[in-house]
Formats: sequence, C-alpha cells, structure tokens
Amino acid sequence: MKHPATATMTVRVTAATKKRLERLATATDRTPSFLASDAIESYLELQEWQVEAIRAGVKEADSGQVVSHESVEAWIRSWAPKR
Repeated sequence: MKHPATATMTVRVTAATKKRLERLATATDRTPSFLASDAIESYLELQEWQVEAIRAGVKEADSGQVVSHESVEAWIRSWAPKR
C-alpha cells in the first residue's frame, strides 16, 4: 500500500497543550505527530463540510428556496398540545 506524500510543518502550541499531546500519545501508543496530523485532518473535514453547507444554503436562499418566518411559526405552533 502506497502512503501519500507528507510534508513537515511547524505548529506552535502552549507548553500545556504539548504535554497533553505527549501524554495522549503515550496512552494510545501513537506519536505526537500522528495525533496532531489526525486532529488537523478531522478539523479540516469538519470545517470544509461546514463551509460547503453554508455556501449551499446561501445559494438556495439567493434562488428563493426559503420558508417564510410565518410558515415556520405556524408549524412550530402546531406542536403545542391541544387544550
């Protein structure tokens, strides 16, 4: 299995964060570098998804694909128990 090319990057963190990362690396039998890379990948996936979802929502709103405030209010009011 071929591994993707890697590059070195320097990141500044607090001393406390570095110690936490080192403790977690020891506890999980991973390297601090692996954990930091994994954390960055996870962060990027989430942020990219969120940015794309926002762009899609703005595009829908710009094209008029919206629900009026009044319609949403009426729908929420319909949840109330009947008296």
